[in-house]
Amino acid sequence: MIRAVLALVTVAAFAAACGTADASSEPKAGGRSFTVAAAGDILIHPELIDQAAKDAEATGEGRAGLDFGPMLAGVEPVVSAADLAICHMETPVAGPKGPFEGYPEFLVPPQVLSTLKDVGYDTCSTASNHTFDHGMSGVRRTLDAMDEVGLGHTGSARTEKESRRIRMVEVKGVKVAHLSYSWESFVHPRPGKREWVLDVTDAEAVRSAEERAREAGAEVVILSVHWGAEYFNEPSAAQVRFAEWVTEETGVDLVIGHHSHVVQPIQKVNGTWVAFSLGNQIARHSTPAGITEEGVIGWFEFRETESGWDVRARYAPTLVEVPGEEQPDVKPPADAVVDHRVIDVLAALESPQDLSEERLARYRLAEERTRGFVYNRGAPGGDGLEPLSPEGRRA
Repeated sequence: MIRAVLALVTVAAFAAACGTADASSEPKAGGRSFTVAAAGDILIHPELIDQAAKDAEATGEGRAGLDFGPMLAGVEPVVSAADLAICHMETPVAGPKGPFEGYPEFLVPPQVLSTLKDVGYDTCSTASNHTFDHGMSGVRRTLDAMDEVGLGHTGSARTEKESRRIRMVEVKGVKVAHLSYSWESFVHPRPGKREWVLDVTDAEAVRSAEERAREAGAEVVILSVHWGAEYFNEPSAAQVRFAEWVTEETGVDLVIGHHSHVVQPIQKVNGTWVAFSLGNQIARHSTPAGITEEGVIGWFEFRETESGWDVRARYAPTLVEVPGEEQPDVKPPADAVVDHRVIDVLAALESPQDLSEERLARYRLAEERTRGFVYNRGAPGGDGLEPLSPEGRRA
């Protein structure tokens, strides 16, 4: 009953915040364009470390006996096709040989970072409620490891000077700034003398960072935000309010959300695309709930017009296959899942010849459920949001 009431409140609030989809502006003659792919949480649970060890033994690849490549290979075609690909690295990393830890104080293998780079990710948000799980040593080790593999980062910092820098990348001749903010962990808060270690969500801080990004030459500003309530497919009232504020009071061009571990709507708020939560890119919760294994890659096409940037939104459903999830009480089919793998659902459904009906049914469920969640709010027609076809990701 409480959840139903909250849903009604959120519907009303969000409907007020969103208008009908704006007609696309005419492209500027000789104007620039680029694509952005953004995915959900990278959350490496112990079962995934065990899988990486198993895969390293089979492939002979990886480092210190761990290979995350096979797990994430399924999304490489879509991630690598984007001009700018953004991930969300939620947790700190340990040394290559550990020790590793799972929930509630994550410490994960740095080997996953080189795989993220190999898959095609260019930069990652690092602000989350787990950023400071292992103090300054965890923050330093994580950012050092990301630097080592050439993976950009924003949202946490090793020094106060670094915390003031704006993460800027040039994408097909366009200067793009990436900002990352999060709520702060009550268990591991920032030390008073080092509050700069984590970019904590604050309206004025976001406004100031966006202004500094523009002063530094940013033509597009993308905001990653770790927010909302876990395991709810509906954005909270607080998420909606902050989305309204950001899209009204700043010039941020795109908002990418994380933390809920399930998919939430992708909709326009005041004319700006907001992906409230992209779910999990890869995770293995102790009790898989189905929706926690379903994620989405948001695909955003920026096109320069006479009045600014026109942004077209697409989405690609993903699924983390979990061994034994599909048939807990029946005899497994011939193609039963035996390994943890991230699946590009639409690509898999386009080539179903070698899949059992049980596997196809699971993929169809992921596609249908994700479609329902991403369209769950906003204007009629989903503000122009459409699935990302194989042809579209090659364009």
